[in-house]
Amino acid sequence: MKNNELFRASSIMAVGTIFSRITGFFRAILGVAVLGTALLADTYNVANTMPNILYNLLVGGALTAIFVPQLVRSFSDEDGGHRFASRLVTTISGILLALVMIGVIFAPLLVRLYAPEFSAVGFEHERAIAIAFTRYCLPQIFFLGLFTMLGQVANARGSFAPLMWAPIANNLVVIGVFSAFLTFQHNISVGTITDFQIQLLGWGTTAGVVIQALILIPVVHRSGIRIRPIFGVKGLGKSFSLAGWTLVYVLISQLGYLVTVNVATAAAVRSAKAGISTGVGFTPYTSAYYIMLLPYSIVTISIVTALLPHLSKLAIEKKVEDVRLQLIRAIKMVGVVTVPSAVALIFFGPLMTEVLYMGISLDDSRYIGYVLAALGLGLVPFSINLILVRGFNAFEDTKTQVTSILIINVISVLLSYIFLWKLASDVVTVGLGIAFSISYIVGLSITLKLIKKHVGSLQLRDFAGQHLTLFAASLIAMAPLFALSTYLGWADDSAPLITRALRLAGVLTLSGLGYLFFAHRFKVAEIAGLRSFATTVSAKLKR
Repeated sequence: MKNNELFRASSIMAVGTIFSRITGFFRAILGVAVLGTALLADTYNVANTMPNILYNLLVGGALTAIFVPQLVRSFSDEDGGHRFASRLVTTISGILLALVMIGVIFAPLLVRLYAPEFSAVGFEHERAIAIAFTRYCLPQIFFLGLFTMLGQVANARGSFAPLMWAPIANNLVVIGVFSAFLTFQHNISVGTITDFQIQLLGWGTTAGVVIQALILIPVVHRSGIRIRPIFGVKGLGKSFSLAGWTLVYVLISQLGYLVTVNVATAAAVRSAKAGISTGVGFTPYTSAYYIMLLPYSIVTISIVTALLPHLSKLAIEKKVEDVRLQLIRAIKMVGVVTVPSAVALIFFGPLMTEVLYMGISLDDSRYIGYVLAALGLGLVPFSINLILVRGFNAFEDTKTQVTSILIINVISVLLSYIFLWKLASDVVTVGLGIAFSISYIVGLSITLKLIKKHVGSLQLRDFAGQHLTLFAASLIAMAPLFALSTYLGWADDSAPLITRALRLAGVLTLSGLGYLFFAHRFKVAEIAGLRSFATTVSAKLKR
């Protein structure tokens, strides 16, 4: 698969990702405008994150790794896969409903597990709010599973667009809920929020996931699959042994994220005890993380999604050298976007967030920017690691990649707790961003060593030269602008929003143009591919 072909294929998938990320970003901004970044926002975000963590931890990994391949194979059965799909949806739906009911009953224990310092003396009200939000959000587990199952049926039948657009509907529903709050409700805080407001936020957020799942029902119906209740587990468990390591991978990832939630909420509670009013906990971390994921999601995921089928075909044909070259090519193409994005996040993180999160105080928004800069250090190795993991997947090796994710999470967990113990509470979440980055920087070298068993001599030097050239182009373009903004004190003044927005637009425009100019002068071949990618995406968006 040539560079331009890969860019064209991935750009088609990027269109839906772009719209999804844009609406998701507006959703995040409005959420911060409504709830702020302090303890009230943390109670909501912990509760809203919990269904995703529990779903992925207990069911999501198994659903994707075990049942979906069986579902695809079942389409060749005499009945066209109707019975298997029906049995799958019935069985998993029953499991998910049971999980929801158990979670609702034990919501206080879940909150204590994910945010233990909410149980500290003097924070009983925050804990009660978190428990209420959790109970309203936990039904999302059922609809997340339904969305995954129906989406995979649609994909197997060759229908990709509805799965691409359904998350946008979810975002639009929650945007509507937050917009209503901004219009009709004012000055919501931990002390003033009412039970009705908690219910409206909780149920409104869950409604978005419900609609996201239900949109796919007519899509599956049109695909020719007829799903009806069929009880029993016949044929659903024969591949458990093959997917065991995938489940371990998911478990490690989610337990690592659990520690991040724990440490961030602990920092928020300790800061509140110290009288610090700036939001410094889980909400700033998730807000910054979402921005960091934008270039990663739009470019990296799109490219690796287009690349994986081709990699798998090459692996089956035992064309090991071709797999190695494709992985290197993908890493280089992704680097064209992620390298300058990382440098921009490091240099201009606070300038970005003070404009993007305009509904909160400058101290709150700038703190998100500091966390964003810390996360930006890890953007490039994080993206490369994803590409290499897809290489393992192409060889159907789920066991070896567990070693890599284990080391990454052990490093992150150890650093997170060290920062919690040693740093002042109001900078712990910035430390979490640094822990994330260091873990992936170290983890990348481990992953490179592990993948050699499949592709031979894939080494850092295969793409390091190109990445260093991209870093040089980015630094030459952006460092003078960073120095100028620092000299003029832009990160510390309280200029009007329009002034800050114009500054940011100017800085990013000049940075982007300067980067492209110098990368072109340094003869980076993938720059031409980036233009092809941008042209194709632009053409799709205009249709």
